[in-house]
Order: sequence, then C-alpha cells, then structure tokens
Amino acid sequence: MSWIREGELNLIERLSANVLKAGPVPKHVAFIMDGNRRFARKKHVDRQEGHSQGFNKLAETLRWCLQLDIPEVTVYAFSIENFNRSREEVDGLMELAKLKFLRLLDERDKLEKHGVCIRVLGDLTLLPLDLQQLIAKAVVATREHNRCFLNVCFAYTSRHEMANAVREMAWGVEQGLIKASDVSEALLSECLYSSNSPNPDLLIRTSGEVRLSDFLLWQTSHSCLVFQSVLWPEYSFWNLCDAVIQYQCNHASIMKARELHQDEQHRQQLEADHACVAQLLRHHGNGKPADGARRREAVAEYGLRREARVKDFLEALRNKRDSFLTRLASQATVA
Repeated sequence: MSWIREGELNLIERLSANVLKAGPVPKHVAFIMDGNRRFARKKHVDRQEGHSQGFNKLAETLRWCLQLDIPEVTVYAFSIENFNRSREEVDGLMELAKLKFLRLLDERDKLEKHGVCIRVLGDLTLLPLDLQQLIAKAVVATREHNRCFLNVCFAYTSRHEMANAVREMAWGVEQGLIKASDVSEALLSECLYSSNSPNPDLLIRTSGEVRLSDFLLWQTSHSCLVFQSVLWPEYSFWNLCDAVIQYQCNHASIMKARELHQDEQHRQQLEADHACVAQLLRHHGNGKPADGARRREAVAEYGLRREARVKDFLEALRNKRDSFLTRLASQATVA
C-alpha cells in the first residue's frame, strides 16, 4: 500500500468538505491510531494483518486531510512502551516499518510531486540500526518539501521527549551557548522533537479509549481533544468530518486560551529579564538604584542579547540533529 493514495471524494463527500471548509479548519491534526489489534480479533486475522490494515487506513486518511485543506498530520505509530509487547509482535512491527519506509523511498517522485515532507519524531537510537538508517534516508530525502507534512511518532513518548528537551538545554548551557537563566517554557518547546511544527489544533483518538497514552502531552494543552469509538482500520471520512465539526464548535475558546497562554508566556519572560537585569545592576552598579529609564533600557538590551543567544543555540541544535540524520542516511544501503 502506497503512502500517498490517489483518488477523489465522491459528490456527497465533496459537498460536505466544502461546507466544512467554509468554517475554521484545523491546520494540524494528530491521531492516536488505536484499535488495530482489536480489529484483527474482530476479523479473525493475525495481529500483523491488523497493523497492515491500520497503515492502509493512514494513507487513506492523509488523502482526506489534504482534501479538507489540512496540511499537517502527526500520528502515534509506535510508543516506547510498545517494546514491552511480545517479542514476536515487536519484531513484526519493526519489519512492517522497514517495508513501509522502503516503499516510501520507492515513492520519492510521488512525494516530491505532492510536496510531502516526512518527519520522524522519537528516539531513533532505540531502533534497529538498519531501520534507523531507512528512516533517516526518508527524512533527508523529503526535508525540503513544504506543501504538506506528515510527522510519524516512532519510538516515542511525551515524557521521553520532554526529558530529552531538558538534556538539550543542559547541553546548550554546558557549551556556553545559553545561560541557565535563558531556560524557559518557550525554549523547552523549541527543543522538543516537534519544534518544526505548530501545536496540533485537533487530536483524535480512536477505539473508544479516553486517554492520551503519553502522546504530545506538552503540545496539546490548548488543542481540541476528540475521542471516537471506531477502530482505526474502520475509520471513515465521516468520522474525520465529525471530529472537525467538534473542533469548529470549540474554535473560539481554543483560540482564546492560546492567546491568554501566549500573553502569560510573554509576561513571565519579561519578569525573568527584569530579575536578571536587577541582579546585574546590583553587581556592576555604583550602589545607587537605577532610575526607571535606565532600567527599561537595560531590560531591552538584555532581552536582545538573550534572543541572540537563544537563536544561536537553536541553530546549533538543528545542525546537531541534521548531522545525525545525514550521517545515518549516508550509511543506508538502499538505492
């Protein structure tokens, strides 16, 4: 099954899509694709067939998203906790992933035609080396594409991602790229695996489970969460439409919450800059308190220097991550 599924909506689906697109449409949708194993039991097939049918449904869902003008999709493909499943199932999932990424590399021309950028979010070092290399080759081959984006969370949990972001900031401090006082909520966001993407507008979980299972916990604090009972391989265009409608019904409150959170982040950063400047003035001043004008000027100057440090650090972090992927991709043996 192809990663990119060609085809058009039927007349009723097209009419419905046009009605939905008259309102606010999410620009980034995340999916917890749950229910593959239950689907396999329901259909009396083996688990691997259930997972294969789940991948086929992903390709179909990506087509629906494009036709609804949703340019970015993130999917929970394999949790770090899935390594605790039976050896047979984990090995089967690794083999399935190899086959799908090989297929993706075979479809490079089609991905380029549609401008699809593939990103894989997670700790690749936990995976078999040959799979790491295939993933890196796929990511490097499509990273210049910019019309639509598919983020595949593989060997991922949100807690692992946040812990890694903290380690990246600690590395920046150790390297002298940033100061400990530069560490903030906003900077942590920039150090996540998902830093190249806006936060999801809508998160959908199938199969009737009502929990996030350690998926995008940081990024979905101001997202619309929709839980649907349908098993993932049985997901339909109409299930997606229902989720988009729920997002539209809650759009105003979501936007308001995001705006308030952004304002609070700005306030906290300004407060932190004031505290740093006050400490510097105490250490380097003549003992006299600075007047208001001098203090405001010092805070503005400090803010510019902090922003420059953070910019250089994030550039160094991007280069480190890109070099890791490029090196892995160069080791891949596929054509």
